[in-house]
Amino acid sequence: MSNRRLARVAATSARVVAGAAVATAAVVGTVVGIAAPWPEYTATPVRVEATPAPSDTVLACDGPLLALGRSADAAGNLSAAAAQQVVSGPADSAAAVTTLTGATADASGDAEALRAAPLDETQTPLAAAGSATAVSDDLTGFAASACRAPLAESWLVGGATTTGANDLVVLANPGEVPATVQLSVYGAQGVSTPPGGRNLVVPPAGRRVVPLAGLLLGEESPVVRVVASGAPVHASLQSALTRVLLPGGSDQVAPIAQADTRLVIPGVEVLTTGQGQAGTVLRLLSPGADATATVTLSPLDAAVAAPAPSQVPLSVGKPTSLDLSGLAAGAYTVEVDASAPVVGATWSTTGFGEGADFAWYSPAPRFISASTIAVAPGVGAAVVLTAEAQDVTVTLAPTDGGAPIVATVAAGTSVAVPAAAGAYRLETSAAVHAAVTYSGAGALASYPLWPADAAASALTILP
Repeated sequence: MSNRRLARVAATSARVVAGAAVATAAVVGTVVGIAAPWPEYTATPVRVEATPAPSDTVLACDGPLLALGRSADAAGNLSAAAAQQVVSGPADSAAAVTTLTGATADASGDAEALRAAPLDETQTPLAAAGSATAVSDDLTGFAASACRAPLAESWLVGGATTTGANDLVVLANPGEVPATVQLSVYGAQGVSTPPGGRNLVVPPAGRRVVPLAGLLLGEESPVVRVVASGAPVHASLQSALTRVLLPGGSDQVAPIAQADTRLVIPGVEVLTTGQGQAGTVLRLLSPGADATATVTLSPLDAAVAAPAPSQVPLSVGKPTSLDLSGLAAGAYTVEVDASAPVVGATWSTTGFGEGADFAWYSPAPRFISASTIAVAPGVGAAVVLTAEAQDVTVTLAPTDGGAPIVATVAAGTSVAVPAAAGAYRLETSAAVHAAVTYSGAGALASYPLWPADAAASALTILP
């Protein structure tokens, strides 16, 4: 082998050895680097706390009781049958009162809307409620309702579209831009969105009235879902009944904000049953899934024995009614615990003859902090309070400076506290449900009390 070739072999061997050494060092370095602790760096994300500016407090009232078809020349026109008397407070809220127009051809069918600007960078407490009494050949009865904040979605449980029923879906828009509303109706055949319930435009500061029978005719137990876009609306149901040409009462049915697995309906009056007719009926709907509901009735009078709970199977999308007749006369709190979210309400009547009236009792949400409420004028007015799992002390302080009313409610029971018309500040030591009820000769009504929107809490913003 020549010297030149030996030199080349030696150089190649050196490069191979050097390359292997470098590769080995790299592998060893990588392994050691992985096993060895690395420097740690923790970055704290930027957090900005901001409290949303409080908005105006806005309430829309149900307005007067309305009558349909009083004019032979315009059978489809509405007219005001009984004006609504509204109370509101506190006086220092400086609430501006405006009108919601469009229900009738003239101003007699207008309803009130109230708006209060924030005070000291907090939302202004404000409550209002109204009542009306109709006495005419085609419409009678006493109705009471709270003025409510508008909602993007709500439910109306009540009424019927069978013979003798004359029910109206009333949509109010107290906002400054138009609202477009979709009405879905749940009945014996499930849910539908009829042509008469699609893309209903409610103008700003306006009202729109839709006959319930125009949405689903011949339905005994309808439930209406109201969905608004563009602006929230206040939806209510005016229910009226005629039996063999005799008016059988009227009511303004409160909306339900959302379905829930637990419903509490305080102060349902069980007054009478007629032969072959149910005097008190609970209507339930599970809109999303088949469910089972447990219905418990608790009498306000401790001397009255409570009936055994009832198990009610619910088919998805189909309203179900439970006859509560046969109970001892008196006031009861109806509680519903369901395996899926449900909506519901209880109907009761004073009788089935001339001069009868009826009421729809809707679920009352929980109060856990102080809020302002309103009691509308009416005979036999009372605030019914229902405690949950612990004893509760509730104070009702008139906003006009009168003497406060203090009530103690034992756990799992309800009490009725007589109250004069006006606005009150409700303070509670624990969770409580509340409703205003009325019961007198030929007069029956109720509406649930809702806690006011809580002041906006601080939000943490992460860019």
